[in-house]
Amino acid sequence: MASFTPKQQQIVGKTAAYATMAFIALVIAVPMLWMLSGSLKTYAQIYTFPPEWIPSNPQWVNYKEAWQSVPFGRFYLNTIIITIAGTTLQLICGILCAYALSFLRFPFRGGFMILVLAALMIPGEITILPNYLFLGNTVRDWFGLEENWINTYQGIVLPGAATAFGTFLMRQGFMGLPRDVLDAAKMDGAGHLRTLRDVVLPMAKPIVVTFAMISAVNKWNDYLWPMIVTNTNEMRPLTVGLTFLFDAEGQNNWGVIMAGTAFVIVPLLIIFMFAQRFIIEGLTSGATKG
Repeated sequence: MASFTPKQQQIVGKTAAYATMAFIALVIAVPMLWMLSGSLKTYAQIYTFPPEWIPSNPQWVNYKEAWQSVPFGRFYLNTIIITIAGTTLQLICGILCAYALSFLRFPFRGGFMILVLAALMIPGEITILPNYLFLGNTVRDWFGLEENWINTYQGIVLPGAATAFGTFLMRQGFMGLPRDVLDAAKMDGAGHLRTLRDVVLPMAKPIVVTFAMISAVNKWNDYLWPMIVTNTNEMRPLTVGLTFLFDAEGQNNWGVIMAGTAFVIVPLLIIFMFAQRFIIEGLTSGATKG
């Protein structure tokens, strides 16, 4: 059997890695390109074989029809509010918990970290019924409210404020920060909040931005919980509103549906284009620091 020299092995390894990345990129990109292409086609053109990837007569009217068929403006407003509020709450909870588990000394700290890791193993679907009952009855009884929190922004956002994944990810990033800088801040008389604000967060910016992006994407794309906890169109986000474009009898206009789907996806793609550098740095930091 022929043996490869170290240089040849390196070339083969790089070639295999690039080929794998190209394959993964195609798997991700092709459906998205097909969606964008289909959003500019008529019903007949979508089912034409072989498919036409670049429509010769783009049907921009599909976007107008999708926007006018359902109240997309209201859905966008709800989604933006839910995403900003939900991401902000998760960042606050995750940063404070990660800082405490990284730098504070208190009894049973290891046990709390085990609980955080255990929470990662619990499917979110398990908490839907308890959260719904809590928001529907318990909140009203505890706080003496006239109405419950079903079909409200706080009902959508608050159950997801705590984040086990964010706590774990940012703790991993915080643990890799140089202790000398933290000790210097302590010697200068900085308290925990000042140390967190002026020292930890600036140095851990990539990991914080990474989790902010992950959280924002999850909130933007969340479907099951907003669908269950809302009962009027005025409170529903884009993901739930998109289902209104489907016909109950199966006579779907796929060009309009794909145009509506583009309304949901394109904003996230634009955000990723500007934040990808921080995401790569943050994921690398969280993966290598112990």
